[in-house]
Amino acid sequence: MSTPAPAASAADAITRLNTLAAELAARGWPTRLDVPAGRAPSLHTRNPEPGAAALSEDIYAQPRADGTWWFWWPWAQPIAAGPADAAAIITRVLRPASA
Repeated sequence: MSTPAPAASAADAITRLNTLAAELAARGWPTRLDVPAGRAPSLHTRNPEPGAAALSEDIYAQPRADGTWWFWWPWAQPIAAGPADAAAIITRVLRPASA
């Protein structure tokens, strides 16, 4: 499994997370950018379907060891490099099992 590179600019991460937020918003998914002091910024998103609010996750933007930026699940698994691809995967993974 690839892991995020240790050092990344918070401003770069925020820019990328905002781009992902726009992709998710275009699909009708709500997002909230979190920038806690001393921690990596993250983008919280949740499934907008009635009764599916528990299907939510915090997403991170960090460079891989080779320097390319990717979006990451909180357990350090890469999602995708591009915001459109990441949004497609996130909305697929955070859907109800019956969908």
